[in-house]
Amino acid sequence: MDAFFASVEQRDDPTLRGKPVAVGGSRDRGVVAAASYEARKFGVRSAMASKIAAQKCPQLIFVHPNFEKYKTVSNQVMEIFHRFTDLVEPLSLDEAYLDVTENKMNIPLATDIAKEIKRLIKEETNLTASAGVSYCKFLAKVASGFKKPDGITIVTPKNADAFIEKLPIEEFYGIGKVTAAKMKERGIHKGIDLKRYELNELVDMFGIKAGNYYYEIARGIDERLVHNDHIRRSIGAEETFETDIDDIDSMKNHLDEISDDVLRRCNKNESFGKTITLKIKYKDFVVNTRSKTFDHFISTKEELLTIVTDLLLTPEMPLKPIRLLGISVSNLNTDPETKIDNRIKSLQLKLELNFDI
Repeated sequence: MDAFFASVEQRDDPTLRGKPVAVGGSRDRGVVAAASYEARKFGVRSAMASKIAAQKCPQLIFVHPNFEKYKTVSNQVMEIFHRFTDLVEPLSLDEAYLDVTENKMNIPLATDIAKEIKRLIKEETNLTASAGVSYCKFLAKVASGFKKPDGITIVTPKNADAFIEKLPIEEFYGIGKVTAAKMKERGIHKGIDLKRYELNELVDMFGIKAGNYYYEIARGIDERLVHNDHIRRSIGAEETFETDIDDIDSMKNHLDEISDDVLRRCNKNESFGKTITLKIKYKDFVVNTRSKTFDHFISTKEELLTIVTDLLLTPEMPLKPIRLLGISVSNLNTDPETKIDNRIKSLQLKLELNFDI
């Protein structure tokens, strides 16, 4: 989807159309969750501090996010995807991989499917989407961002090498800013430069997993399948404060509210975890996380709040003003690894009981 959150707000509020809009934060606090294309012309981007965004674009309009509304629209879009294939792998509310090798409409060309999906999204949601069409996830993902907004880019096996070789290294999906900077120090500016390195060289520079990945995508190789069985690995909530807080009572009050949000989401998903993580972002944007793992699943407000309060004070109370607090729960009872571990423990218990008998 094109500038999803901002586009939904512009669709629903005519006074915002054609104007630079930032969803999230305020002129002095917070972080931009999404920016309209009008705002992007000034260099405003998602995950940018709101204060910096306002400096780049003084006329920027900040809109409070409405995630329930975005989720409703997302469900509409995902439903359109499922009319064509059940192999839909969401990456977020506004993006997904689709495997249309075999599709419900029996349309022979993936490009035609992409065009029809874009048409239906526009017709049913009054929003635009951009599509990338290719033979593997990596190329489809990169191509989807090439002709935004309302674009479509096709990368065939025949033109894949040329596409990759011209691709700036910072536009490779899976290569972040830090890694891109390291690559540029070694003279790797485009795909053709990355392709010159042998596998053992990339492994030495970036490790086994990343080295193998970079070696393969530079050659258009990506054998990952599209999976429609997305598994939630963690559940959490966080809050950015209007003004920095530095007293323990305020911190505890906010943790109380965030705990309510986390447990509500846990109950909704019927997922509870053994690992609790407290996230602390200080006034200077330095982030600190503190975690603790238990031998049982945390499912009550009283226990969760006790744990995060203890984490707040251990090894010491935060020494700097705080701009954000967050709580996340992981090692969930819905994780495949946890389920297997629970089955093993259950089996061990049965064996011990049988032995005692």
